[in-house]
Amino acid sequence: MVDVARLAGVSHQTVSRVLNDHPNVSPATRAGVIAAIRDLGYRPNAAARTLVTGRTNVLGVVSFDTTLYGPASMLYGIERAARPVYSVAITSLPAFDRSSLLEAVDRLLGQAVEGIVVIAPETPAVAALSGLASDIPLVAVGCGTHAPLPSVTIDNLGGAAQATRHLLDLGHQTVHHVAGPESWLDAQQRVEGWQAALRAAGASEPELMRGDWSARSGYEIGHRLSQMPEVTAVLCANDPMALGLLRAFAERGRQVPAEVSVVGFDDVPEAAFFLPPLTTVRQDFGELGRRAVQLLMERIGGGQPVPSVLPIAPDLVVRASTAPMQPARRAPARSADPAVSGTGTG
Repeated sequence: MVDVARLAGVSHQTVSRVLNDHPNVSPATRAGVIAAIRDLGYRPNAAARTLVTGRTNVLGVVSFDTTLYGPASMLYGIERAARPVYSVAITSLPAFDRSSLLEAVDRLLGQAVEGIVVIAPETPAVAALSGLASDIPLVAVGCGTHAPLPSVTIDNLGGAAQATRHLLDLGHQTVHHVAGPESWLDAQQRVEGWQAALRAAGASEPELMRGDWSARSGYEIGHRLSQMPEVTAVLCANDPMALGLLRAFAERGRQVPAEVSVVGFDDVPEAAFFLPPLTTVRQDFGELGRRAVQLLMERIGGGQPVPSVLPIAPDLVVRASTAPMQPARRAPARSADPAVSGTGTG
């Protein structure tokens, strides 16, 4: 620090203020100190700082081994929100069960993390959170609104209801739903939102078809739906399943959106480049990360545990995969033939 101070022409106390993001440093002075740090290759000694302050400035995150867009984006949002103050240590689990979760928490506490965020999107994961020591600063993310500890989540129910209302407002008599796996809380809440919007509108509730989040499952279900002439609007629980659905409809000659309107969920970066560009529900993962880190910092600071904060409202992004229903395409009475009314498993 003395070397940095000498090169920058400031005191070593000023260097310390810059390193600790103290507000009482002018922009010009801060820039000069940062330039000197880069020139000298200076790195603060984290171990020495911990001895002095008693803090590690490290947060732990427990996630699970997945490349799915939603959980991966949650992880990125948390890391980005923590970055100005904390570094992040990540433990990834192949599956969520109580023993694995406790082991992961113990491992992070062994690294002296100041608090832990648990990304817990499945029902078994939420159950595993019960009974964890109340003195550990913990926040759950993506586990719905009924987690046994402070939590932050997206309003999946509201997002699915908004998407369903959009399709009904376009003149469709009802909306079919391709749901995600039953064990996923996001999937459960999107089903609830879809059902609530249909019931509020007095629309019939078609039989649910369930996929596994993959484009392949959407493609397989799409081939079944394409043979059902009464299908004019479909809400998919994520964008990859919507992508598979679009391909199946194209192969079967069902035009989107002229004959069938399709809505996804997530707004993956590629959604605007599907053919046609996909109407979908966008989730604000940056805000999710910010709220999670803020809530955790309150816990670290000794704040009293609080219930789940209000869910973060998603946005409906309207693109070319939805359109007003043409009068000639009004749905006929639904077939009672079990060959075309079975439940898909994806």
